[in-house]
Amino acid sequence: SHPRVVAAAKEQVENIVHSQVNIGYHDKMLELTEMLLPNLPRGLDTIYYGTTGAEAVENAVKMARAMTGKHAVVVFRGGYHGRTFGTMAMTTSSRIYRQKFGPLIPGIHVTPFPYEYHGITTDMAMEELEQLFKDTLHEDDVAAFLIEPVLGEGGYVPAPPDFLRKVREFANSKRALMICDEVQTGFGRTGSLFACDSDYYGDDVAPDILTMAKGIASGFPLSGVATYREIANQCDPGMLGGTYAGNALSCAAAIATQKVIQEENLVENSAKMGERLRDNLRSIQQSEVSKGLIGDVRGLGLMTGVEFIKEAEPGIKAKLSEACVEENLLLLGCSTYEVVRFVPPLNISEDDIDIGCEKFEKALKSVL
Repeated sequence: SHPRVVAAAKEQVENIVHSQVNIGYHDKMLELTEMLLPNLPRGLDTIYYGTTGAEAVENAVKMARAMTGKHAVVVFRGGYHGRTFGTMAMTTSSRIYRQKFGPLIPGIHVTPFPYEYHGITTDMAMEELEQLFKDTLHEDDVAAFLIEPVLGEGGYVPAPPDFLRKVREFANSKRALMICDEVQTGFGRTGSLFACDSDYYGDDVAPDILTMAKGIASGFPLSGVATYREIANQCDPGMLGGTYAGNALSCAAAIATQKVIQEENLVENSAKMGERLRDNLRSIQQSEVSKGLIGDVRGLGLMTGVEFIKEAEPGIKAKLSEACVEENLLLLGCSTYEVVRFVPPLNISEDDIDIGCEKFEKALKSVL
């Protein structure tokens, strides 16, 4: 609850809480759009607003289908894109999101994501993707490739830079669009405003469509889909929309959030504190406390995963999370593997990074 965001929300509540966008624009949505456009990955010049990340993803797919006239979507194993009926078919980070709800929507095809800790390299993942188009898919059917630059629920696994570039090139060769799902990674979380537009991934990964939510408005329900005008224009008025799309209160919070991110240098802080966090965690990994059970420490910015080796006690991530609560540290698990994730606030200090790692080390010692 950053005080500047709280103040903006309070002021907006006393003005206009909501104005349905298909009836009339409000100044907060227009102001937010003017703030976001210059900071989007190159070329993206149009924004659609929704309320949730899943809604953003589904509308991104609708745009891709409208633009290409094709229907199939290729997703990557371990990806999380939402729990709605459409997005759960695209989500493979855990079976829990889709069990008992089938049959799922057709036209979704899953291919491996590079997970080098488990032996899946970029070359192996690309070979599987190419094989998918030999034995299952024809390019005349594929509208889009949907990918998280960093797997979120799937284990906090950054895609190798060469993989995103190769997926971009492969999508172009199949006359399909590339959708980057940055609902979790966007707005400084990975040490760049958007992961796909970072120095880490270079200049050759610009998506055709970008989804965003979560960090856009400090927790107020707001999401967005950024794309090219040419793509957006394939959707006639009324094809996309929602009662609460571009809610005025959420937009006011988003404007304040974007100002805080810029003026308090939170993207730079995320990059710097993320390095410190991983340095601390690798020291713990190499210490006697871990008993050799921490297999990998990885991440970008303040999006870091710690994975335990397969010989570790099953369920260790849940036990460790409970032990961390006793130390006043909130730490969640993720992935079908034994992974815990660190997602501290973007304005965290060096002292709080160090304190948090001390608490983690103490909790780890009590569990092991």
